[in-house]
Amino acid sequence: MKITETKIPEIKIIQPEIYKDERGSFFESFNQKVFNDCVKKDVNFVQDNQSFSRYAVLRGLHYQSEPYSQGKLVSVAFGEVYDVAVDIRKNSSTYGLWIAEKLSDKNKKQLWIPEGFAHGFLTLSDKAIFCYKTTSYYNKSSEKTINYKNFNIDWPTLNRPYILSDKDNIL
Repeated sequence: MKITETKIPEIKIIQPEIYKDERGSFFESFNQKVFNDCVKKDVNFVQDNQSFSRYAVLRGLHYQSEPYSQGKLVSVAFGEVYDVAVDIRKNSSTYGLWIAEKLSDKNKKQLWIPEGFAHGFLTLSDKAIFCYKTTSYYNKSSEKTINYKNFNIDWPTLNRPYILSDKDNIL
């Protein structure tokens, strides 16, 4: 796997090696030992999630507050998204900084987003299936949302307005 460092040291871009031949392709999407070596700590994933979104759907920025904060390993099984992680750790030297990466079924990139970060994505393709592993179980009472316009994130311009849920359309 190819590991790319980002301007926020805790966030990693992970890209598996893809093996192709006349039959199709194969890649290892997750290996616990390789992953733990990459992030330099033992991570225990407890839940896998998938969402389906149409073009221009923006989900986020979401996070869970303590003691239910979640680390996420995110990827796209089908389509393409513009994925964003924002450092919301108040005492961090990178507080307010954000990372964005295009994730797709073609590039197979994954983004490791540790606890203490808000996360969101914008669907760039007609349809997308977004997958993520989490380090903590979902807890409705600790779910939080930050307006996607905060932090001066450079969201892509599309040929139509973003589609938001009521909870994501907060001011």
